[in-house]
Amino acid sequence: MWIPLWPASSAISGNVINALFTAELVVCVLILALVFGLIWVFCIRYRHSTTVDRGHPSQRSWVFEIGWTSATLVAFLVLFVWGANAYVWLYEPPRADLELYVVGKQWMWEIEHPGGQREINALHVPNGKIVRLVMASQDVIHSFFIPAFRMKHDVVPGQLETMWFQPTQTGTYRLECTEFCGTEHAHMTGEVIVMTPAAYAEWLSNQGADKTLAAQGEQLFRNYGCSGCHGVNSTVHAPSLVGLYGSLVHLNDGTTVRADERYIRDSILLPRSQVVAGFAPVMPSFSGQISEADTLKILAYIQSLNPSGNAP
Repeated sequence: MWIPLWPASSAISGNVINALFTAELVVCVLILALVFGLIWVFCIRYRHSTTVDRGHPSQRSWVFEIGWTSATLVAFLVLFVWGANAYVWLYEPPRADLELYVVGKQWMWEIEHPGGQREINALHVPNGKIVRLVMASQDVIHSFFIPAFRMKHDVVPGQLETMWFQPTQTGTYRLECTEFCGTEHAHMTGEVIVMTPAAYAEWLSNQGADKTLAAQGEQLFRNYGCSGCHGVNSTVHAPSLVGLYGSLVHLNDGTTVRADERYIRDSILLPRSQVVAGFAPVMPSFSGQISEADTLKILAYIQSLNPSGNAP
């Protein structure tokens, strides 16, 4: 908070980004001070009225130039390594305590909890827990941004994105879309409400959800006819979905992929892009027939078929 206009940080990610930004700011200030300091020194020392020796400038300055160039190079390399490590840390989330599903659409954020609780432009989460968001866009590019957490992630149509955070204190924080998405973009805002775990559990129980997200996904799984091929009692030669989420899948082209959210979504909407080894590419595409929200519900159902419920 020592920097003017510096917003409060309320997540572990915020502390990491703050430290990196502060280090960059310090390095830039030191370089700026050095450059302007040398300008003043040279202006005074080598002004027109002085008799300072001005001969052989290259022989006198090369040591200083190599020294300060090397020092700044090392400083920026340190910042680069620091930033790269922070980037990898942010995009390789630990095992989450809570996984939520987010759909961006013109002009709102639709958020669903595993128990079936649904929110619009609001996100309730427990304090101190690792929260993982699985995000999709129904129409155009949106950007999910929580300033107090220093977290921002673009949500791109046609693919799933993931991000995570771990709040460190309770409170209400601003949620924004920071990618221009149409005429009402400025109003695509919301709130992130961080609660104590007990208050969050009470809030969940008071939302009156009838079915869990996985149960809703199971119903959609049957409605769209998926169970006719992938069901336990199906006579059609199709891959089993039990234990699929998080496992390694061998494909017809000889490659291997991890069955994460992106793979499962692509298998639903673009089934012929990655065909499982030993199976014919006969599954029809559901692209344009199923909404992103329903796709996420089916994903939650398939994930529930994994004994552990989580990807490794």
